[in-house]
Amino acid sequence: MKKSIQIKFILLSIIGFSLFTNAQSGGSNGLSFLKIGSGARNIALGDNGTVFANDVSAIFYNPAQLNLGNPEILFTHNVWIQDVATELLGVKFSLFNLPFGIGINSTSIKEIEVRTKPGPAETTFNSHYFFGSLSTAFCLLDDLSAGITVKYLYEDIFYDKAEGVGFDFGLHYQLPVENLFVSGVIKNIGTMNQLQKEATKLPAEIRVGSSYVFDFPEYKLSLQAGGEFQKYLAQTDSHINFGTEVVYDKMLAVRLGYQTNYLSKNITGGLGLFWNQFSFDYAMTPFSYGLGQAQTISIKYTF
Repeated sequence: MKKSIQIKFILLSIIGFSLFTNAQSGGSNGLSFLKIGSGARNIALGDNGTVFANDVSAIFYNPAQLNLGNPEILFTHNVWIQDVATELLGVKFSLFNLPFGIGINSTSIKEIEVRTKPGPAETTFNSHYFFGSLSTAFCLLDDLSAGITVKYLYEDIFYDKAEGVGFDFGLHYQLPVENLFVSGVIKNIGTMNQLQKEATKLPAEIRVGSSYVFDFPEYKLSLQAGGEFQKYLAQTDSHINFGTEVVYDKMLAVRLGYQTNYLSKNITGGLGLFWNQFSFDYAMTPFSYGLGQAQTISIKYTF
């Protein structure tokens, strides 16, 4: 009986994690850490990475946007809400004349309380989620590229552990109009082993978006604006994410984003600073209903 009650508390904690981090209508999937944005720049732009992630962060959004440019390394520290914290590491390099990317995501929830009766918590435990990924991209046509990411997934909740595999498939098309392109991706297609008695379903999703870059060389300014349609396949609602980035003299970036159909969040924002081969990015995501705000910091180095 005691074991059963403990399990109920654990399940309630997991459900709460899903609701608080995404605040959207109910679905039938888990592994909600895969829904948290990756990289401060993309999060500041409304988690609009399908069109804005044109660097190493593409391995977390749309691998088709990986390119044969200089190698890059990205580290991100994300302090979400409800004691959820994420560390991300991304590396991009070239091999066999193809771009490759390696991604690592480690997400933890600390001090989840366990009770079998009213009163103080009897004990606490930590929950841990992880994935390691390998991505690559290749040209299908002159203006059309495709990409694929394979992920090893792991979850550790109280006494129970599970592993699995997930895949992302992306396309990126440069339209005949200069600086205008369309990108699309289907993410988190795969399976998990059983966690206690049932396997966790991955939060499979589809994203399609477009972006355009406006250049104003006389003012040393560039402006990129983009939007995407996002749909989790096991849920009834959908989202539209917008983002705008203004860059001055390739030194300072100001970013603003907006996300629709979330119950407790919509506006995002952030800044970027560029110094030699380094990029420093910051994002803030305010939440309503007294949930506070999420803070994200990223550092990228281009070799």
